Amino acid sequence: MTQTFDIKDEFYLNNEPIKIISGAIHYFRVVPEYWQDRLEKLKALGCNTVETYVPWNLHEPHEGEFHFERQVNLRQFIQIAGKLGLHVILRPAPYICAEWEFGGLPYWLQKNPDLKIRFDNPIFMEKIETYFQELFKQVVDLQITHGGPIIMMQVENEYGSYSNDRSYLNKMADLMEKYGVDVPLVTSDGPWGDMLENGTIPERALPTINCGSKIKQYFKRLKEFHGEKRPLMVMEFWIGWFDAWGDEAHHTMDGPTAAAELDDILSEGSVNIYMFHGGTNFGFMNGANYYDRLTPDVTSYDYDALLTEWGDITPKYHEFQKVIAKYTDIPKVELSTVIHKRAYGSLTVQKQTSLFENLSNLSETITSNYPLTMEQINQATGYIYYESHIGPAREIEDYRLIGANDRALTFINDEWLCTQYDLELNDKRSFELTAVENKLGILVENMGRVNYSVKMNHQQKGIQDGVIINGAFQSDWKISSLPMDNLDQLDFSKAWHAGQPGFYQFDVEIDEVGDTFIDLTGWGKGFVTVNGVNIGRFWEIGPQQRLYIPGPLLKTGQNEIIVFESEGKIANYITLTDTPKLDKD
Repeated sequence: MTQTFDIKDEFYLNNEPIKIISGAIHYFRVVPEYWQDRLEKLKALGCNTVETYVPWNLHEPHEGEFHFERQVNLRQFIQIAGKLGLHVILRPAPYICAEWEFGGLPYWLQKNPDLKIRFDNPIFMEKIETYFQELFKQVVDLQITHGGPIIMMQVENEYGSYSNDRSYLNKMADLMEKYGVDVPLVTSDGPWGDMLENGTIPERALPTINCGSKIKQYFKRLKEFHGEKRPLMVMEFWIGWFDAWGDEAHHTMDGPTAAAELDDILSEGSVNIYMFHGGTNFGFMNGANYYDRLTPDVTSYDYDALLTEWGDITPKYHEFQKVIAKYTDIPKVELSTVIHKRAYGSLTVQKQTSLFENLSNLSETITSNYPLTMEQINQATGYIYYESHIGPAREIEDYRLIGANDRALTFINDEWLCTQYDLELNDKRSFELTAVENKLGILVENMGRVNYSVKMNHQQKGIQDGVIINGAFQSDWKISSLPMDNLDQLDFSKAWHAGQPGFYQFDVEIDEVGDTFIDLTGWGKGFVTVNGVNIGRFWEIGPQQRLYIPGPLLKTGQNEIIVFESEGKIANYITLTDTPKLDKD
């Protein structure tokens, strides 16, 4: 049945005032088999709405290649929400931030030097329009104006912290309307500095704010900005925070304190709780921040949310439910998904092989006079390997990587020489070549493209300018693209060499499938696949200590786990436990 949703002095559903009580769930961070469980728990909290971002880089991973199936079946996620009686706030802006790889923008935008992201740039706008043509086919009939659950859509995301190009914002709104969006539009920005002035088009989209505290103060600011009676809404009420590799500890936020801030919001306006359920940065899709240094995010996006990364209800959930009960009736919801945690014990390595022995299995070699970036060879994420012969025995007094990102391991004749990370990549190194002929190998890892602020304009990965050997650029390179999405091509009969990057295969026989956690104590750095699915990165520096394996990725019978480790630091076993560990302690 067609309904109406309007933004006037308040939010109105079918001409009746409504307080939006929403929670954020990112469908792409949760296995589809658990979407209904997470949405049921959202409804049971007392929420009437779910909010989600839409990551362009998953829906169009390579230009002109569109995906809306399985893990990225946005339509199905919205339909499940609708069947549960939940409204939906959709945030399909080309940029989402979300601590996600490149803020949701696809890597291939960087291939054109004339393209300027997030500006009224004709090339950028053309790419957005092509994407929107496909995206909105999936959702326009799911708007409330067509009988669906979508009540609002966002034009751009936190644009006020990036620029003040209102021509761009208006053209974004034009494109959304061109391709069928007819529900009310919103923007969301920080309530400090010039962000509201920079990032809003109030005549076309309702300005909302993002913050985690000082609600009364920031609502006062929003009221003054509105200048007239309009709904007050915190589009992102931050109730926790994300973790980066190398952080001292997993971030948490006190439940009662956050609940008190929620009460302040609901006493005057509406809310979207960020995050209600954070989920997981599967694969290589974690983002990164860059201020004085690169800080890539961990695999877990637990966020200290109301549901844990693996979907458990937290004490903070109950604190929030008590507050929400002051403003609406709490429904009784029967949870339909039974989820168990399982400990499958320790597994020993069954097979192992070196990366260098398998380069021809995993990649077709590209030859070039100079190094090429990932973007230049149509690679989004993962690793890239450069190899060149650098001549006879002699002193190398000046070895430098010029224009390299993010982390590089250098090998001489397949033996590790040094590891350089971020700012260290500009450092000059010296060493001695002792063999008659010598081979230089450089394995570069994309640790996650920056998802926020000015560094987003320069996110080419690999080696961009070149490699200096004794004061001059080295030429004649063999380049291997290693997105690591084809590990079924590994040949474990090939040799393994200690101290080199390598692959390690484990088998586990399972009678009863459940969620589990992989403990990699004793391992250095790398990633893990389970039955061919990349579940994310690990790194001994923490804070995250174990990776979450959702039960639907496992099966009764034989299961294969492959660990890639880049540092040559390994144990001969892994452990599958029923206990998570997001902190060093």
